[in-house]
Amino acid sequence: MSALLATPDTARPLVLGSTSRYRRELLSRLRLAFDVAAPDVDETPQPGEAPRALALRLALAKARDVAARHRQAIVIGSDQVADLAGRPLGKPGTHERAVAQLRAMSGQTVVFQTALSVVCVATGFEQTDLAAVEVRFRTLNEGEIERYLRAEQPYDCAGSAKSEGLGIALLEAIHNDDPSALVGLPLIRTARLLRAAGCMLP
Repeated sequence: MSALLATPDTARPLVLGSTSRYRRELLSRLRLAFDVAAPDVDETPQPGEAPRALALRLALAKARDVAARHRQAIVIGSDQVADLAGRPLGKPGTHERAVAQLRAMSGQTVVFQTALSVVCVATGFEQTDLAAVEVRFRTLNEGEIERYLRAEQPYDCAGSAKSEGLGIALLEAIHNDDPSALVGLPLIRTARLLRAAGCMLP
C-alpha cells in the first residue's frame, strides 16, 4: 500500500517506532508531540543481504509492526547499518566486538546506511527513504581504540563510534546530505515524509 500525499491532519497521533534515545532526541527537534513504541522485529540479516537492503527492510518492518498496533497513528520506523565494503556491521553489544569493528574500519571508508519508513494504516500511507553517509576513518592504533571505547562505551551504536561525541576524533571526513542521518534519524527526509503523510510542519 502506498500514497503520494495525505491531507494535512493535525489531530492524528505520531509514534516513533523505536526505543533508541538517539532517535527520540533527534525527532524532538521537529517540535511535534509523539509517543514511543518498541517494534518487535527480528534484525537478523538474510543470507547475502546487502547492508542497504537490510536497513531498508528493517525500517519498513519496524514501522509496519508498530503501525499494526497503532492503526490511526503516523508511525516512523528507522534502521542503520554500517556498510564496510558490502559487509554489514551492526551494534557491537560488547567491548570485544567493538574493538574488532574499529580495527576493521581503521583507515577505511564506511557507508552508514540510515533507512526511514513512515506508515499510517488508517490512510494507507507508506513511504520509505534512505540516507547514505560516507565516513572515512583515520588509521587507528590499539591504544586509540581502547581509550575511545573505555571513554564512550558506544556498544549500542552501529559501527562502534558516536560521531556526535568523542567518536568524531576517530574520523577524517564525513560526506552526506542529511546531517542528522549519521546519529540515527535523517531529519530532512523525516520532515519530508511526515509532511507527505499529513503532519503540519514549517
